[in-house]
Amino acid sequence: MSETLRVWVAGASVLWVGSLVSAAELLPSDWLRRWQSPPAEDRPLQIVHGIPPGRATPEGMRYYLQRGLGGIVCNVAFDDYLRSERQWQTLVAGVEACAQLGMVVWLYDEEGYPSGAAGGLVLAENPAYEATELAYDPTRDNPFIIRPAYEFTHASNNYYAARRYINLIDDRAVRSFIRHTHQAYWRRLRDHFGRTIQAVFTDEPSLIAVNIGQIPEDARRRVPVVDPPDAAVRPLPRVPWCYDLADRYRQRYGESLLPRRRSLFEGDTPEDRRVRHQFWALVAELVAERYFGAIQGWCAEHRIASSGHTLHEESPLHQVPLEGNALKMLRLMDVPGLDMLSSDPQVVTYGAWLTAALPSSAALLNGSRQVMTEVSDFSQKMRGTGPAELDPMQATAAWQAAWGVTEFTLYYRPEDRPPETYRAYCQYVGRLNAILKPARVERDVAVYYPIEDLWEEYRPVAEPLTLRSQSRRAQRLVGSFLRLGRLLVRNQVPFAVIDHEALSEAQVTAAGRLAAASSAFQVLVVPQEVQMPPSAARTVRRFHEAGGKVVADDGSTEGELMAELFKAVQPFCRIEPRSEKVVTGRFRRDGRRILLVVNVDSQPYSGLLMTSPSCRWLALDPATGEIRYAETDADGHVRLVLGTHRAVLLVEEPPRQQRGAGDHH
Repeated sequence: MSETLRVWVAGASVLWVGSLVSAAELLPSDWLRRWQSPPAEDRPLQIVHGIPPGRATPEGMRYYLQRGLGGIVCNVAFDDYLRSERQWQTLVAGVEACAQLGMVVWLYDEEGYPSGAAGGLVLAENPAYEATELAYDPTRDNPFIIRPAYEFTHASNNYYAARRYINLIDDRAVRSFIRHTHQAYWRRLRDHFGRTIQAVFTDEPSLIAVNIGQIPEDARRRVPVVDPPDAAVRPLPRVPWCYDLADRYRQRYGESLLPRRRSLFEGDTPEDRRVRHQFWALVAELVAERYFGAIQGWCAEHRIASSGHTLHEESPLHQVPLEGNALKMLRLMDVPGLDMLSSDPQVVTYGAWLTAALPSSAALLNGSRQVMTEVSDFSQKMRGTGPAELDPMQATAAWQAAWGVTEFTLYYRPEDRPPETYRAYCQYVGRLNAILKPARVERDVAVYYPIEDLWEEYRPVAEPLTLRSQSRRAQRLVGSFLRLGRLLVRNQVPFAVIDHEALSEAQVTAAGRLAAASSAFQVLVVPQEVQMPPSAARTVRRFHEAGGKVVADDGSTEGELMAELFKAVQPFCRIEPRSEKVVTGRFRRDGRRILLVVNVDSQPYSGLLMTSPSCRWLALDPATGEIRYAETDADGHVRLVLGTHRAVLLVEEPPRQQRGAGDHH
């Protein structure tokens, strides 16, 4: 090959070969148009907690457009929150300016976080709406105490404010929150709903009644204390409670919970496990019905989407006491989301994959496409290594896009970077969405999410919750689940997570696929110690009998387990040499396969993408906008030279192009 034909793209993103081909010959015109100039709906949205009065004009709002953004996530300013008519007027003027400029607007539903308190207005209306817990003190004659859930909780230990919080499973409290918040926005901005205003964002609501640990002391000293914690309150094991929980338990199960309360905290008999299982199943239903479902229903009536994210997304154990079933809650969002606090892209190969897997799987199981991320360099700033630089920011966006994320809401500060850097980041996200947002996410593998098994294992503790405090079975369930996900991510096997409810509802096709919404999985991967409920087990049995592959973690070594998984999965593509720091996503659009390949490592990667030699690929660089034919070896495999924190979109050429493209390879 002539050296004159070898082009090294700036930043060493991909090694290209061949002359630059007219982009119009390679992509459909609508793909190309959006790639070259991503529209507002494909670009990130800046989170703005209170539009500055001087910026609430079309000229002022151009500040965001000049930095490449597509719009904002906003709220009425926190000063005299929801009470100040002057602040409302500023917000209305800002939204009207966005409408004139064609910008997208989302609403943020709280003064800070966690969402639900309406800045304190809900509890001011009725203190009985406060989050409540059933605590357990075995040193007392009557060990059961019903008390407010505040001390030693996320409400008193977060980075925004220490203040009392509402009860998500109290329907009266949630109705008050919606009335104070959502209805207030509707009264003033109804003409923009379903047009400029497209969604509402709820931030880290949870059941509170669990000790998730304290934030660092230096940060804690800077957090405003609205409600001083009571030093006389003892840390005790606790579970969430509400005014009618015992009645709902009796209605559902035909028995009283009160004589069985001790089983929520201790005991290992079948009866103890049964009570715990029933309790947490009910709690999950109440959270779904009374909070997430209520907000989704309100949004549907008012022509906008519900969105947001949950708390402690990376820990299946914490998801029991915080919401009962995180996947179930996310499925009750029209645009399920995640919170990505780090702009080190390598975190996806450790624990952050689950943070993205839950909302992306929720969308997949619902047959929807949009997935939101709240992304920032919070971790880097806390460690004194921020603000994050452009390359890791882009790679962080790319690995999330590989998981199916489409809506990027930013806690990056525009003022931390030159305008051209922010524009480059937003253009990068816009290019990813130009190709991927209309595409269908493809997943052949589903990993069972063992939340139902954890219900009967979960034991409340007084101290900060860790896996070490739980039973051996709980430790194996969580450890195996996380190991399976990590192995698949590090071996470039895209997958979804599926719980017992979705599995029970899934259909088995004649071709041996597990069909859920628009997805059809060919492999189900099951963690150790799982004991599925009968309805889910029946689906798995039918799936296996129809020829579907079920791979169970039997404790084999990682190498043995991956050999079995690869035998079952027969992945469409793999990379050689193997790298744990390359992440891939698979998509299909207009009959074309699309691969997003991301190097999340701080070192370059060079190798081959092993795929069908009959495929010919176009290589699109989201960092530069260049489109070329991908270089292939003699066997038709794609040569990958991915620089540090670089990504490439590989788009399958249409058959006509493949027949005429031989001279370019």
